[in-house]
Amino acid sequence: MLSIIDSLQAVPLFSRLAEREIAALAAAAIARTFPKNTIVVTEGERSDSLYVILSGRVKVYVSDEDGKDLVLNVEGPGECFGELALDEAPRSASVMTLEPCKMAVIPNDVLRTFLAQYPDAAFQLIRLLIGRTRHMTDSLKNLAMLDVYGRVAKLLLQLAREVDGKLVVEERPTQQAMAERVGASREMISRILKDLTAGGYIGNEGGKLVIHRRPPRGW
Repeated sequence: MLSIIDSLQAVPLFSRLAEREIAALAAAAIARTFPKNTIVVTEGERSDSLYVILSGRVKVYVSDEDGKDLVLNVEGPGECFGELALDEAPRSASVMTLEPCKMAVIPNDVLRTFLAQYPDAAFQLIRLLIGRTRHMTDSLKNLAMLDVYGRVAKLLLQLAREVDGKLVVEERPTQQAMAERVGASREMISRILKDLTAGGYIGNEGGKLVIHRRPPRGW
């Protein structure tokens, strides 16, 4: 588990700070722990803090009126969320823990003072926001231009890492988690994975999903 100081140094927003500056910021942060499946922030509530993940993983998602979720991102140690808190507008998304988590919570007033004192960090915040805007643009493009199969195929390739010359999804998500990532039903995900397996595109080796050959863009 990362300490608060180590975690803050791992966040691009704070990576250029001297150790004493990181220590001062860490001293102002509030360490909190959250059990698995805990909603940390809720879409629509008032923004008041930045959260830095010390251990564990979370999902960032939005919900419709029927309670259907669309996962925007999954984040882990060294990453942060809630950077839009500076405008104190309602939260634009909800965040739920996927496993037990420890986080450093930095209140708005502390973050504002810090950014005013360290312009480089403010620039890094802008870069962070630009990166997340690009990610959201890519996600919207996928939803608009790819069918469900295409979105599943792209997600598998994004999750895969090369291991001994093979593309392997080491932390295989559940079908429900995949459905929430691509905006589909669990039943649709099940059918697509069965088709990809039957077609020889993917397989199961030692409980891990292996991509034998790149799935086509369309089915």
